[in-house]
Amino acid sequence: MSNGTHASELERLVGQYQTAVLRTCYLYLCDRSQAEDAVQETFLRVYKGLDTFRGESSEKTWIMKIAINTCYKMNHSGWSRFINRRVTPEMLPEASVPFEEKDDELTRAVIRLPIRLREVILLYYYQGLNVNEIAEALDISQPSVSGRLKRGRERLKDMLEGRENDA
Repeated sequence: MSNGTHASELERLVGQYQTAVLRTCYLYLCDRSQAEDAVQETFLRVYKGLDTFRGESSEKTWIMKIAINTCYKMNHSGWSRFINRRVTPEMLPEASVPFEEKDDELTRAVIRLPIRLREVILLYYYQGLNVNEIAEALDISQPSVSGRLKRGRERLKDMLEGRENDA
């Protein structure tokens, strides 16, 4: 692929996936500035990897895997301990569809989930990935994804019904 082809392909991918990647990174990192940095780093890695993408997964799965790995690395850097982790739905990047009040309550509950449960809920419900794609994106087994989805749903139900204050 030539540099011109790479650039136009990257432009298409950014246009198609930037908002989804930003929302996911923000919910992972709980900081707008870090999420924006993660998006830039994600698409830089996408650009560098265009020649090696073999199409064994969907573009979305591939890009989300890169974004998740980027967030993991940023979360484990020394700077992450200085970040304000109190995220509210108002702070999230603009959604393509306006939130309703019940969505706001659900988003607050999702944010409070432990990261291992939050990530599968985000990828399944917010990004529309299936269990196989999530397993591939997170490098875990399909039964692990199914188990985490089940536990995540149970925790969310408990939180929303008021049986659990904070995760």
